[in-house]
Amino acid sequence: MYNLSKKEEKILRSLDTPKKIQDFLNKIPINFEREGDTCYSPRKVLREKKAHCIEGALLAAFCFKLQGKKPLVVDLKTCKNDFEHVIAIFKRNGKYGAISKTNHAVLRYREPIYKNIRELVMSYFHEYFDDKGRKNLRSFSEPVNIIKKFGTGWIISEENLWEIHDALDKVKHHKILTKKQIARLRKADKIEIKAGKLVEWRRGKKIKNR
Repeated sequence: MYNLSKKEEKILRSLDTPKKIQDFLNKIPINFEREGDTCYSPRKVLREKKAHCIEGALLAAFCFKLQGKKPLVVDLKTCKNDFEHVIAIFKRNGKYGAISKTNHAVLRYREPIYKNIRELVMSYFHEYFDDKGRKNLRSFSEPVNIIKKFGTGWIISEENLWEIHDALDKVKHHKILTKKQIARLRKADKIEIKAGKLVEWRRGKKIKNR
């Protein structure tokens, strides 16, 4: 199915709950893109055994598709001095949760306890700060059904998925702050900044954080 090999399909079909998907993504190293920017397909994530945020989100969304659920991703947009993030969203008992691949102690998995997408996104707001403590999350996209919008060829693509990457940036986004609110934002505390620098992977090896 989807031109996956038997081994690939077996691995992806085994990830049949949000917990299993998140655990799988946590176990593989972060993609540091040492040889240049990438946007791997699920096939290449399995082969290279590494992923960064959008690569993990696309794999997670496809796993949801294999379960008969909607393959939805949401783009989190920041101000220019920070990096955007992409999550795969799911719904259980009428509430939303999210799968998230990241190297840091923040911006991670969300339990399905949020009543709508905005509430889910806002759970990331106070975590989304840079090294200077500036809180940078500004908007979130409409949920994108990646199969409906892009078909299925991308699932096994050997090429970087820049079309999907760029399209997510252009999807309608909803602002979460007014100019007055932005002007009055308090910076994160020093201890928060220190905690935010905690990482899971370094040079391809998992760090034993104590």
